[in-house]
Amino acid sequence: MALHSEPPFAHGSLLKAGVLLVNLGTPEAPTPAALKVYLRQFLSDRRVVELPRPIWWLILNLFVLTRRPKDSAARYAQIWTKEGSPLKVHTERQAKLLQGYLGVTVKSPYVVDYAMRYGTPSIPEVLQRLKAQTCDRIVVLPLYPQYSASSTGTVFDAVFDELKRMRNAPAVRTVKHFHDDPRYIAAVVQSIRDDWMRNGRPDVLVMSFHGLPRFSLDRGDPYHCECQKTGRLVAEGLGLKPHEYRVTFQSRFGRAEWLKPYTADTLRELGAARSGRVDVVCPGFTSDCLETLEEIAIEGKAEFLKAGGGEFHYIPCLNDRDDWLHALSGIAADQLGGWVSTTFDRPQAEREAGKARARALELGAKG
Repeated sequence: MALHSEPPFAHGSLLKAGVLLVNLGTPEAPTPAALKVYLRQFLSDRRVVELPRPIWWLILNLFVLTRRPKDSAARYAQIWTKEGSPLKVHTERQAKLLQGYLGVTVKSPYVVDYAMRYGTPSIPEVLQRLKAQTCDRIVVLPLYPQYSASSTGTVFDAVFDELKRMRNAPAVRTVKHFHDDPRYIAAVVQSIRDDWMRNGRPDVLVMSFHGLPRFSLDRGDPYHCECQKTGRLVAEGLGLKPHEYRVTFQSRFGRAEWLKPYTADTLRELGAARSGRVDVVCPGFTSDCLETLEEIAIEGKAEFLKAGGGEFHYIPCLNDRDDWLHALSGIAADQLGGWVSTTFDRPQAEREAGKARARALELGAKG
């Protein structure tokens, strides 16, 4: 494996800390061709699909990629915006806003950027971009509140695979999860309260999380437990009684058993029970995306109403809410401890950098 060439470096440059937000990813367009590229990358990840490679290669190429891109493209078309994919739009906004929120306390040089695990901008591309901006310390912050091997774990794979190709690798800190961080929980609770202030309260609140195959729990993945804890803490923050909320799992794929109860089944059951109103919130997603805007707000609503339910209401993700950005800033700042300063003296730092450059040139440095 050949090492990358290092970006141009000028002695005496002010070194920076970097914060890299990472989300799942999105196709480039709501078209079958774009979905085929995206799904091939996503579903080829060994952490996402744990079947033996020869078997899965045949299934993926002979069946999944010949049928699913067209169906997925139609679903994406329903939620696509003039700015593009909602997930990418919200993630980009979060990165830009976080740059400003951190600046309230952090005075030394830093950079915030974002990448997608699948699609663009890629993790290797953005890590190289951060290095080119003289970031020699980077916090990797996956935007998944709950850890799973197939989400956060695969982000870490991509980051460290790229570090192996770097001659001068930066120091890296990672955020494993924030499923029970009081700041994140408070932001979720307040987003629900704000929605209820505008629209009234439901009979039942469904907290829907992305699903995983059941065997992931049996093999030690903490995701199920972390989702349950998030649900319990949010319910406690809202003062809900056990019969007033449900924790469920969505996005089931294939025939294997997945984490239960399934969101779709729960919505049909609540509809059949003639529930007057059900609200659904998705605390496993920090940005609205296909799984929230189409699978829940469109498909989930249709299932509930078809089964006989009264009123269905979807509560948006945190997206670019002020309380969420404050929470995200705090989570990032925790990991930046010792790497950044709240009392940075730029003129002094630039004088010291100038002296360092002069000494390097005296010793024969070229830049």
